[in-house]
Amino acid sequence: MELRQLRCLIAVAETQHFGRAAQKLDMLPASFGRHIKLLEEGLGGQLLVRTTRHVALTDAGREFVAQARDLVERADEMERMFREGTKGKSRILRIGAIDSAAAGLMPQLLPKVREAFPEIDVELLEQKTIRLLPRLLSGRLDIAIVRPPEVPDGRLEFMPIFSETAVVAMPEDHPLAARKMVSVADLADQPLIVPDRASRPHSHDLTIKLFLEAGYTARIAQIAEEKQTIVSLVSTGVGLAIVPKWASRLAVGGVSFVTLNGSTDIAKQSLALSAVWLRETRHESRDAFLRVLQENLLELSRTA
Repeated sequence: MELRQLRCLIAVAETQHFGRAAQKLDMLPASFGRHIKLLEEGLGGQLLVRTTRHVALTDAGREFVAQARDLVERADEMERMFREGTKGKSRILRIGAIDSAAAGLMPQLLPKVREAFPEIDVELLEQKTIRLLPRLLSGRLDIAIVRPPEVPDGRLEFMPIFSETAVVAMPEDHPLAARKMVSVADLADQPLIVPDRASRPHSHDLTIKLFLEAGYTARIAQIAEEKQTIVSLVSTGVGLAIVPKWASRLAVGGVSFVTLNGSTDIAKQSLALSAVWLRETRHESRDAFLRVLQENLLELSRTA
């Protein structure tokens, strides 16, 4: 039995409607219904009577809801008292970020957070999206900057930020390196380095889809997992790589970054960034971080 399940039951009792109750808690109906089902299965009894048009509490359900309300209110009060007792003390904010955001966004954003909220201590974890999201769900992170997944988890809240710019990493002595801008057609016969799709689907699909959209097939010379490794391989002449602009901040010598001509929807979707956190959780330091991010969003987007 979980507090989230109890909140779902209370919402049904108040609205007498699954759809409205799910909407009240900002949840997907399927996810909402699953929480109710798990609660009833865990208790081993029926709490609700459902018809096509109506939802009502059973006798046992009414008695249970009264106790559930008391339990949820006590839990909320405990949280409030704890937060009030820690005000004025140093507060830890655990932030996760994908590599390009860790290299490009955080060095600009975190000094602004420290200036506005010096009492907040930040712990930063750089990892892939597929590894950051489970850490949010388990409570090991408070917020993360990620590529939004194709199918978002209803337990998480996503706030779109902006999309990074696509650039082409190439050896600084490459014939194309002197240009200010290149197109996919210019890269048609070039060997390419791409990330492994299993761990970096957005970055992998960016290259493949851009070539398909232009009527070409990408010549994949090497697959590598980490951005640092990819840019390092570029410096050795293994191939070129389409990467986010912020990858240019990685400390790898001998590499030029040239803007990729034609900002397409594919590039915007593949390089989109979102802030994400666990729904229905209160965290003052996280909310403070979000306020600073939103206040400086336009300025930060100009460098991406």
